[in-house]
Amino acid sequence: MGLLTWEKSDPDIIYFQTKARQLRATCVQMAHDSREGHLSSSLSCLDLVLALYRHWLRLSPQHSNVPDRDRFILSKGHGCTALYAVLADQGFISKNILSQYGQGGSPLPNHPCRHALPLLECSSGSLGQGLGIATGMAYGFRLDQIDSRVAVLMGDGECNEGSVWEAATFAAASHLDNLLAIVDYNGIQAVGRSDLLAGHTSLENKFRAFGWGACTINGNDFREIISALKDFPFEQGRPSAIIGQTRGGAGVSFMEDQVLWHYRVPTARDLQQALDELGERPIHKE
Repeated sequence: MGLLTWEKSDPDIIYFQTKARQLRATCVQMAHDSREGHLSSSLSCLDLVLALYRHWLRLSPQHSNVPDRDRFILSKGHGCTALYAVLADQGFISKNILSQYGQGGSPLPNHPCRHALPLLECSSGSLGQGLGIATGMAYGFRLDQIDSRVAVLMGDGECNEGSVWEAATFAAASHLDNLLAIVDYNGIQAVGRSDLLAGHTSLENKFRAFGWGACTINGNDFREIISALKDFPFEQGRPSAIIGQTRGGAGVSFMEDQVLWHYRVPTARDLQQALDELGERPIHKE
C-alpha cells in the first residue's frame, strides 16, 4: 500500500508526567504480582518508551502491520514491563493481559518474545543484538525504498558488547539516517556501576567517533526527550544516537539509583509505599 499520512499532536507535558506515574504504578504492580525482577530497569526507561509511542513512532494499533510503519526494538528486553505497560495504555494490547505478565504460557514473558506476542518486531533480551537487528531493518528499508524509521532502545551496560559497535560502524558507513539508537544510561549494570565497569567514557563521544550524530539529554525529562526526537535525524546522512541519562528506579524514591533494585522484587509493603508515592493506580487495576 502507499505511504500513510502520520500525524502526532503537540506534546502536553502535564499529560506525559501524569501518564508516566500511572505506568510506573503499573510496572511496580506487575513486578510484585509476578515475582519478577528488573523493575529498576523498566522504571528508568519508561519515559523514553512512552515518548516514542505517544509522540514519535509512526505506528498505531489500527496500522500495526502496514509496510511503511516505523519499527521499535526494545533491545534491553529485561525492561519489558515498561514496554508492555505502554503498549496496553496506547491500545496495542488489552490492559487485562498485564495481569498475566511472567506466567507460564503468557503472551507477556519476562523478556519480549515475538512468538508469544506477534506484534513485536523481534524477540529481545540477549544483550548486544538489538542494534544489529535495527541496522539491518533500516538498511533493508533503504534498499526497498520504504520510508520507515527504526528506533532501538539499549541499556548502557549493553554498550559493553562489541556487537553494538560493529553495527554502529555499518550503520554509519551505510548512511542510515533513518536509524535512531537510544541508550538508557541509568548508570547501573547487573552487579555494579556502569562508569566503573566501562571506564568513565562518554557514550556520546563514542557514537560521534563512529560517525553518528549524537546528543546527551535527561532521559527522565519529557521536554528534553521530545525536543531531541524533533531534531531527528541530527545530521543528514548519519544515524542518530540519544544518550538518555536516567535514574534506575526513576519515580520511586526508595528504588532510585540503587543497584539492589536491578533484581529485587517488591514486597507488598514496597508496592503500597510506591503506589502511595506515585499517587496513581495501575492501569489494569482501575
